[in-house]
This record gives sequence, structure tokens and C-alpha cells, in this order.
Amino acid sequence: MNTVNLIGRTTADLELKYTPSGKAVAKFSIAISKIRMAEGEKKEEVSFIEVQVWEKLAENTYNYVKKGHRIGVVGELKQDRWEQEDGTKRNKLYVIARNVEFLETKPKSNEAENSAPDNNNNGWAE
Repeated sequence: MNTVNLIGRTTADLELKYTPSGKAVAKFSIAISKIRMAEGEKKEEVSFIEVQVWEKLAENTYNYVKKGHRIGVVGELKQDRWEQEDGTKRNKLYVIARNVEFLETKPKSNEAENSAPDNNNNGWAE
């Protein structure tokens, strides 16, 4: 079984590219925080997870998700392995998203004061 469910905030605006065959791919990272008690104090641990989204989902995610937005990702782990010119073996683990949920935006401070949230669609255009 290879299923991943994550909720976090995007660390930067998304990057959208197209393969030579015309398939869209968006790449981004999300930060996932966890609070732990250590020696009687709260300690925050943050993990940064790379995510890839393909085709129409990539274009939709790119259009609506910006840096700091809270999103949910459902997908699977993928590992790339390669050898560098100097013979060093490398690998990279990331998530290929099958579904992306737009949970909330992170409004700028002046936007938060001047606008009320739209509870019908969580601030996202349809």
C-alpha cells in the first residue's frame, strides 16, 4: 500500500511547467508542523515535503494556490535514484498528488481586516 495524506502550508508560489508532450506538472513544497513536549517545553518540529501534481489538477492548483495557503494532499510516495558524475549515489523522495484540497488562504494582514470570509467556498473561486 502506498498512500499519503498530508495537510500543510505551501512554502512558496508553485512552479508550473509542461512536458514535451504537453502534460502540465506543478511542483511545490508544503511545511507540516508538529508540536511535541520535550523536557516540559513545547517544541515545534517542521517537515518540508516536496509535491508534484500532474495534468488538469496541476493547472487548477497552480491557479488557486499561492505561498502560505493551507492545503490537503492525497497521493503516493515516489523515489527517484541516480548516480552523479563523481559516482555518488543520490535519491529523492516526494509525493505525487492524486487530489489537492484547498483548505484556506493565508490573507495579508490588511486583507484580513477589510474582508469577511466566504463560508460557501472557503474563499476559492469556483
